[in-house]
Amino acid sequence: MALIERYQMTTDITYWPGQIPMSYIYTVGRAGEKFFREIMNGKMIGARCESCKVTYVPPRIYCEKCFARLEDHYLEVGTKGTVHTFTRCYEAYDGTKKETSTIVAVIRIDGTEGGLVHWLGEVDFKAIYIGMPVEAVFKPKKEREGSILDIKYFKPI
Repeated sequence: MALIERYQMTTDITYWPGQIPMSYIYTVGRAGEKFFREIMNGKMIGARCESCKVTYVPPRIYCEKCFARLEDHYLEVGTKGTVHTFTRCYEAYDGTKKETSTIVAVIRIDGTEGGLVHWLGEVDFKAIYIGMPVEAVFKPKKEREGSILDIKYFKPI
């Protein structure tokens, strides 16, 4: 097709018949690795930009406002935060119905920007509100593996 010709069918551009073979490995990167190592110890860290006076959780390598390098500016941020938004889930990842619903929220750790998507626990759905103070509940130390799931859930405080 010449450059001056027009597509008559939108599926000619947006539809790919067959399969696209893909092979990849997801890595958390240097900042993510540091973050998950600290979670294994029951702590949370952020990356602080001294220029913008912003602390990011999860930590980043560069400031998204001024692009300053943050890799050497990690600090402990605590395990308390607030509910930024939330929802109730009735289905599992594979689309099957759950026996009991779960509550998922975006938690903004106090004094930081960014947020963590995680479960809420020890709370009735009707009692949750945006701005509700919460705290991370960690698995027992011997069960931690260095992932976000080392935090069982966030509970109200």
